[in-house]
Amino acid sequence: MERSSSAVMAGLQPNSLICPFASSRNGCTLFLPIPNSFSSAAGQSRHCLPPLSLKLQKQTAFTPYHVNQTDSPFKLFSVSSHTLSNETIQLADIDWDNLGFGFCPTDYMYVMKCGRDGNFSKGELQRFGNIELSPSSGVLNYGQGLFEGLKAYRKQDGNILLFRPEENAMRMQVGAERMCMPSPSVEQFVEAVKATVLANKRWIPPSGKGSLYIRPLLMGSGAVLGLAPAPEYTFLIYVSPVGNYFKEGIAPINLVVEHELHRATPGGTGGVKTIGNYAAVLKAQSAAKAKGYSDVLYLDCVHKRYLEEVSSCNIFVVKGNVISTPVIKGTILPGITRKSIIDVAQSQGFQVLTM
Repeated sequence: MERSSSAVMAGLQPNSLICPFASSRNGCTLFLPIPNSFSSAAGQSRHCLPPLSLKLQKQTAFTPYHVNQTDSPFKLFSVSSHTLSNETIQLADIDWDNLGFGFCPTDYMYVMKCGRDGNFSKGELQRFGNIELSPSSGVLNYGQGLFEGLKAYRKQDGNILLFRPEENAMRMQVGAERMCMPSPSVEQFVEAVKATVLANKRWIPPSGKGSLYIRPLLMGSGAVLGLAPAPEYTFLIYVSPVGNYFKEGIAPINLVVEHELHRATPGGTGGVKTIGNYAAVLKAQSAAKAKGYSDVLYLDCVHKRYLEEVSSCNIFVVKGNVISTPVIKGTILPGITRKSIIDVAQSQGFQVLTM
């Protein structure tokens, strides 16, 4: 639909209560219930564990993957094919009942390189630690970098679930094309995620206590002085156990509507997960938090009246049986949770409008 038909909340005040619904990107997809008076234009203990191989078995379009141990390109030793529920795992010694959304060093990270030929070498698991970059690297000088965010969950029976990792792989490929970078294949990406998760499985919180946040990075690691694509690229994955992104948990949060600062512009990079998109929101976000708000809700930069998204997540507007969300037109990141919610909502009989 045209931007003129995008959802407009005539009665929206500078701050409104927003309810986080489900995990998306760094934080969550937000649902905003609209009262009838509103209207719209459309109406750490460290024990070295050996990395394990595994295979993920897809269930349905909306069901996370089940993680099983079997043969894999990243196998370091032979293992019998069995589910993780059959294995006793000693969890890391941390306070699982008080996890926030913060960084906690784990055991392993995954690293894969790509040279001038555009082909990624065979990746490997390494002990987690600092990395070395040239001061002239493309990512440090020109922001040539992307990242993704997804999670692994532990079920009550001990199985580990991943949520649609192939979608993150495809989104990284789209972003890499926009940023003039090579990218791993979907298979390389998913296998790397699987290997990293199992190598750090003792850091996956118990069922209901949180999740293992997975952060894939793609960066121009080669040295370049003039403005140009880097000659070498590094694909890296690290993980961290996390709780809820917002400290309020599933309780309503306060957002402030930002009218002057904008996170993305038409023709820019707002539709891909490049690192620079997030540094640009820090000023408005810091000011909002200093005033007691949880985050910032951004408007479009042209008309300054149409909802776009929050600093780190998509947004839905709910009124009765109608769910509205801003259309993906280059300024909004195509959230994987967003896509999943739309699919599930439509299957449950809701009318979903992308405006």
